[in-house]
Amino acid sequence: MRLGTRRSKLAMAQSGQVADAVSRVTGRPVELVEITTYGDTSREHLAQIGGTGVFVTALRDALLRGEVDFAVHSLKDLPTAQPDELVLAAVPVREDPRDVIVARDAMKFTDLPRGARVGTGSPRRMAQLNAYARSHGMDIETVPIRGNVDTRIGYVHQGELDAVVLAAAGLNRIGRIEEATDFLSVDTVLPAPGQGALAIECAAADADLVAALAVLDDPFTRAAVTAERSLLAALEAGCSAPVGALADLPPLSAPLERGSSHADGQIVQEMRLRGVVGTTDGTTLVQLSTTGPVPGTHEGAVALGRELAAEMLAQGAAGLMGERAH
Repeated sequence: MRLGTRRSKLAMAQSGQVADAVSRVTGRPVELVEITTYGDTSREHLAQIGGTGVFVTALRDALLRGEVDFAVHSLKDLPTAQPDELVLAAVPVREDPRDVIVARDAMKFTDLPRGARVGTGSPRRMAQLNAYARSHGMDIETVPIRGNVDTRIGYVHQGELDAVVLAAAGLNRIGRIEEATDFLSVDTVLPAPGQGALAIECAAADADLVAALAVLDDPFTRAAVTAERSLLAALEAGCSAPVGALADLPPLSAPLERGSSHADGQIVQEMRLRGVVGTTDGTTLVQLSTTGPVPGTHEGAVALGRELAAEMLAQGAAGLMGERAH
């Protein structure tokens, strides 16, 4: 089978992991087909090129043309509208959704000196880091950057920046998580909707492949990311807008917040959804949460996201987003 993937080191690593899993469940070999996307070749900042779908469109086109059998995406890069001809056959168990910083001299975020330059290409991260700094008497400058993991960490090693912000999941998947000098609590920075999760997409008409890939689906992860993406869609925001969201299962998430990934046989009945929208300078944030029964259906997860988005819009979230999806 042919698996379509972006060419970046991270994309190849996560696609390779999925390929191995698909081979195990189907008994068939999987070949990686490398595809270059617009987001990989453009040097513009993501907020300028729209963000939404720039890493996805070429992969989806290859699927629709039958050049690949299925594709692996970072779920946070997926537009919230799903094409009728394609289906998300599986959303595997999510990696750590948190953001981390890689800072000079092994500093934690709160150790950064006055005037520290912190690099990130994400308006969402800028908004929340600047808001945290403002409320805790820190003085930082957020600097827009692009590039792969090596390029971003290189800015710190070369002395151009004091720190950069990256996703924990990406560093985990390429075996470099030990380079993180601090894990940012989700109470400080909410991740992007879907961060840490992968999406395995294929043609909706290929029922046998849909069924085979579905073995890799994790129902809790799917419910969580569906609620987060529903919030994003209801805010009518693209994936480069300053929107953070995390749906978690509080008994299972508490160990993660304490720095441990182990939860001891907890029975989970409630899902908490948190959302944030802010101006990139951090002066204004709308941050709300809601808790309800773990959604048992796609519709239930969508409803949870829409409900929180409606509350956020009522508190002025629409005016904070800059880029609006059309």
